[in-house]
This record gives sequence, structure tokens and C-alpha cells, in this order.
Amino acid sequence: MHRVTECKASRDYRLWLRFDDGLEGSVFLGNLLEVSAFSAWRDVDQFCRVAVDQKAATVVWDGGIQFDPDILYQDLLSSRAGREFDRPGLVPGVECPVPVWTDFVFRSFNS
Repeated sequence: MHRVTECKASRDYRLWLRFDDGLEGSVFLGNLLEVSAFSAWRDVDQFCRVAVDQKAATVVWDGGIQFDPDILYQDLLSSRAGREFDRPGLVPGVECPVPVWTDFVFRSFNS
């Protein structure tokens, strides 16, 4: 089991985490705002009141919200893996423009 040792919330609904094995980084939790269990987070100050429960080794909020640390760990790993694509034109979450070469190919076949 992975253990959260530190956390810090930001106003853009990102949660920075550090785990006991040294892995650290941010996960985005803003996509949960529409789920009724997380509706209190629509007030960003509520989201920012996160803490680490040392006994459970995970993050917790008022009202009993907490996450499985292993799920957070896997989410962090998968978001870090996507960073290899953070080059111009390959930004996750941004619609990619149609490459210039497709225009060339289209014109070549229609000539």
C-alpha cells in the first residue's frame, strides 16, 4: 500500500502529493465537481482544506471525503507518463491542429 506523506491543494483543483517512496506530483480533481459527493468543493476554499490523515496515510477533507492512496498513486503515475507527449503540438487535453502534411497528401491525391 502506498502512503501519502504530504499534500497541497491549489485553487485550480490540482492536488500536489508526495508518497512515502518519494514519488510526487499533481493530480487534477476538478472533474469531480459535478458529482454530488464533491459538491462542497465548488467552494474552492473547501477544496483547499485538505489534510493528510497520518493513520490512514491518505488525503482527507471535512465531511469525510478521502481517497484510496493507491488510486491516487496510479493516477499520478499515469499523468506523469503522459508528460512524454508535452511537446509543441502534443499537449494532452488540447485539440491538435491538423498537420500540414495532410493538406499535401489530400492535394496530391486530388490532382
